[in-house]
Amino acid sequence: MRHFVDLHVHSNYSDGVHPPARLIQMADELKLAAIAIADHDTVDGVDEALEAALDREIEVIPAVELSTEYGPYRDIHILGYYLDHHDPQLRKKLSDFRTMRDDRGKAITDRVNRRLARERKAPLAYADVLQLAEGSIGRPHIGRILIKHGYARDMEDAFRRYLIPCNVPKKYFAAIEAIDEIRRVGGVAVLAHPATISESRQELHRVIGELAAHGLDGLEVYNNKSTAEDSLELERLATDLGLLRSGGSDFHGFEDDLEIGTGRGKLAVKNDVVEQLRKRATSRIQPPLSVGGGG
Repeated sequence: MRHFVDLHVHSNYSDGVHPPARLIQMADELKLAAIAIADHDTVDGVDEALEAALDREIEVIPAVELSTEYGPYRDIHILGYYLDHHDPQLRKKLSDFRTMRDDRGKAITDRVNRRLARERKAPLAYADVLQLAEGSIGRPHIGRILIKHGYARDMEDAFRRYLIPCNVPKKYFAAIEAIDEIRRVGGVAVLAHPATISESRQELHRVIGELAAHGLDGLEVYNNKSTAEDSLELERLATDLGLLRSGGSDFHGFEDDLEIGTGRGKLAVKNDVVEQLRKRATSRIQPPLSVGGGG
């Protein structure tokens, strides 16, 4: 019997290392009941994941992680679960957003290359960055090329020496627009790693309360960016606001200390969170939800 799930995993269609099929294999070997490959601002890897799960005892939940802004806050991530990833309007919006992300990736690479030139080092080939990214380009793709060329020891070093100093501001969806779009296509909108929004608990509660009033369905209570105390507080807040609970590792594949399913060793998200998400999704009009063995 499979009891645990991971509802926040990234593939090479955004800024992860592994293709979706490999992630499904890894999760299945760990006997997870369900997995959501929630790539940044793209659903291009969902069908590959669904196909890989056809002969396995694991449910694949169609998902996405949207980069949003709300008031003064940037890079608030909203996860969408059980959405219709074939919806033409959704795919058009994500395609337009991906174009902006790709332009940003090219601009960051150009800035990195100017920095490398000052250091009398050979430039990066943007074609190498593109080859790593099956979908939306992220800074970790550029970081991997820096590491490959010996310009950085690891991803942390690549960010510190090049990617942060050479950063170009992101473009974002409006948070309310993202919630509305997820719900429009039958999905369930969940705020990812909420504790990263603000160090002020009062301000965090305010933002979550306002997003809940605008249709947010749930909170990622269990995640590797929250302490045990944070998770307890998020559990209480979810209960008070009538929000669903979710959780996941935020696995990308380049972290030395983070694994699918268990995160940094202490993550344990039970399958009942999937049942609640599925129940919420089936209360909305949408096409078939998922393919695979399931919980």
